Amino acid sequence: MMSGCMSAFSGMPPAELSAGLAQLKEEHSPLREKLAGLLLLTEQIETDAEVEKIFTALKSSVAIFKSELDIHSEREEEVLFPMMGEYIGTSSGPVAVMEYEHEQAKALIGDFLRKTNNGQFSIEEMKNAAGLIKNAHDILSDHFTKEENVLFPMAERMLSDEEKAELHRKIQEIK
Repeated sequence: MMSGCMSAFSGMPPAELSAGLAQLKEEHSPLREKLAGLLLLTEQIETDAEVEKIFTALKSSVAIFKSELDIHSEREEEVLFPMMGEYIGTSSGPVAVMEYEHEQAKALIGDFLRKTNNGQFSIEEMKNAAGLIKNAHDILSDHFTKEENVLFPMAERMLSDEEKAELHRKIQEIK
């Protein structure tokens, strides 16, 4: 069971999501697939003899993942979270938790990209850098589940039909 404000919504039947919320939820599937691929690469760095080759693949995969995650995050941070914040605030509670998790994951990914931008790396440095991505994977996997099972259904119940239409329209503008 989740703690805090979200626990009040556990056990509720899933809500059918409006177009904008359904889109945000659907964006999780390709992101999850890429996350799984990143996790696989981080695990291979731990065990495989061709660490340099795998590390190169991880670096390029992380850059691609980041660009896709950034668009999705912007849609939530610039549109959904402020809309929900009008009802439940943003300084604490579910929106604050979601924003904090975004910040954590982005910081880990950003650290990885900065640390691996240039130069040669020892195997130990590669493994340490890969650990940043493994941590981001864990945060984002849990984060997506919380959004799908708690935040999006909460938004569906909270937002008016007009707000749901506005949400859908505004997230379409973010590319």
